Amino acid sequence: MIGIFDYGVGNLQNLKNAIDHLELQNCIVQNPDDLESCDRMLLPGVGAFSPAMENLRASGMFKKLEKKVRQGMPLLGICLGAQLLLDESSEDGRCQGLGWIPGKVRRFKHSLKVPQMGWNQVKFQQQDPIFEKLPSSSYFYFVHSYFMEPETGSMVLGTTDYGHDFASVVHRENLWGVQFHPEKSQQAGLDLLNNFCTMELESKSSKDDPL
Repeated sequence: MIGIFDYGVGNLQNLKNAIDHLELQNCIVQNPDDLESCDRMLLPGVGAFSPAMENLRASGMFKKLEKKVRQGMPLLGICLGAQLLLDESSEDGRCQGLGWIPGKVRRFKHSLKVPQMGWNQVKFQQQDPIFEKLPSSSYFYFVHSYFMEPETGSMVLGTTDYGHDFASVVHRENLWGVQFHPEKSQQAGLDLLNNFCTMELESKSSKDDPL
């Protein structure tokens, strides 16, 4: 079961429509029982970092989500949902993130028009199952003013140029994050979502190991 985590941030219906189009079993996760039935999770998000973190922690499902992630459940963060995976954001001063992927979220230079809104290319920096059958430099749809800066380059799977190269696809263990909106990215986005939802993954110990 593919879960779409609902913590009151963003319109989930477009993402659900995309997964429905792929004919994959899915549900919008609104309570702990929904979460328990899921073996993969999509964490979408739009808007500001700090309120999103507050909503996530106050959802009543955060501890169970964290436990399942630490037990190895694959999770894909999308746009703001991807940024939340990192340690902190410079938005509104300094806001603490989940810290599941070491790194920071920074604002684009003031000389650039923000948000970046529209189609842009993602250049693949490493091979990964999430890119299966997708050509490097595929176009995806972006809407964002902040970008991810992982602690190490080994966590960067894809980069995009907007004034400078930034990490648009990140990965650590059973976590992936994409800065763009795959559900708005036509066939390339559908292919990426399908790859995440169907990829074979190595099993991880059931004990609560930290990421």
